[in-house]
Amino acid sequence: MGIVKVTLCAASAVLAAALTPAAYAADGGGISVNPASPVPGAEVALRMTGCAERTASAFSAAFVTDVKLAVTGSEGILIGESRIRSSLRVGSYDVTVTCGDARHTVALPVGDTPAAPASPIAPVKAGGGGAAVHLGTEESGTTGPGIGHAVTGLVLAGVAATAVALRSARRSRRAD
Repeated sequence: MGIVKVTLCAASAVLAAALTPAAYAADGGGISVNPASPVPGAEVALRMTGCAERTASAFSAAFVTDVKLAVTGSEGILIGESRIRSSLRVGSYDVTVTCGDARHTVALPVGDTPAAPASPIAPVKAGGGGAAVHLGTEESGTTGPGIGHAVTGLVLAGVAATAVALRSARRSRRAD
């Protein structure tokens, strides 16, 4: 992976960690997991402060794979990402981070997947412009194409088919 890609990935992880609420460790280990209560299949960002090492490892039964945390920037914050197993049941799972010889653990509550997406309460009336209301009423006097329109369409289609047939016949005579 190129240096630019690594830098962009690290920057996005830092941004995600800074903008979402975090679940902090009860033992003061400085571990945070974002989002604080993920759903099965969601991606999570891990942050660890207070570790003197440049790398650390995090593991949990909730994660698809173990997480390698690495230092990003001059603050010494270790950051890594993982995905919550999609087959995971709702509950609390321990996340353990190993930093050198020290182990820190935080509980990660995994929430339930929402049953359906939220629907708007007051949707905006969009589309059709001002004519939609007028044309949608019976007062407009028209109900759509009638027999005259259908006959005109059939005549035009017949003329077009005849023109194509004549042109094809002309080209085939020139080829001989």
